[in-house]
Amino acid sequence: MLPTDRARAPSDLVPEAGLLAPSLQRLAAQGVLRRYRSGTVLIEEGDSGDSVYIVLEGRLRAFVSDARGREITLGLHGPGEYVGEMSLDGGRRSASVQAVEATNCAVVTRETVLRHVAADNEFALGLIHRLIRRARLATESARSIALLDVYSRLRRLLEERAQPQPDGTRVLAERLTHQAIASEIGCSREMVSRLLKDLDAGGYVSAGRREIVLRRELPARW
Repeated sequence: MLPTDRARAPSDLVPEAGLLAPSLQRLAAQGVLRRYRSGTVLIEEGDSGDSVYIVLEGRLRAFVSDARGREITLGLHGPGEYVGEMSLDGGRRSASVQAVEATNCAVVTRETVLRHVAADNEFALGLIHRLIRRARLATESARSIALLDVYSRLRRLLEERAQPQPDGTRVLAERLTHQAIASEIGCSREMVSRLLKDLDAGGYVSAGRREIVLRRELPARW
C-alpha cells in the first residue's frame, strides 16, 4: 500500500475524482487518497473495519474464499464505485477486496460516511439503491450456482461481456484469465480451460492469451 503523506482532498490530487457523482464527490473530498499496487489486498474477509474505499482510478475485485484457497469473485469495481459499505453497521468484513491493477482510492472513515448519510439525502438514497442492487445480485448469483451447470454459467458470462464488432464477431472487452473466469462462475480453472478448448475446436470461439472472440452463437447446451 502506498499512502499519501497528507490528508488532502482526492479531487485535488486525482483528476478522475471530478467524474464522480456529485454526492459521492462530496464524500470523497472528506477522505484521504491512498494508492494501491496491483495485487494488494485492501480488505480481509472477517476483519473488523471502519473505512469505505471510493475508487478514483483503477479497479478492485471483491471476493470470498474457503480454507482450501478456492475463490468466488463477487464483483469488480471501477471509478465512481465504492466498497466496504457493508461494515457501516459495525460488523466484520463480509468479503475480501483486492486491487486488480494499480488503483487510487479515497478512503473515508465509517464516522464520516454516517455523518454524510445523515446530511446528504442524495447519497443516502444512492446507498439504499446500491444495497438493494447488491442483494439482488447475490440472489441471482446463488440461483445461478444452484440451478445452472458450469457451461451455462460460462456461456452467460461470455455473452454478457462480449461487445459486437464490425465483422460480426463479439469480443470480450477485458482480458480475463481462465482463473478469473473460474472465480466468477464458481468452478475450477481446469473446467474453464476444457470448455473453452472444446468451444474453440468447434469453431464457436477463439480463446487466445490476449482476448476471447465469440465467432458465432454459442450452443444452448454443451
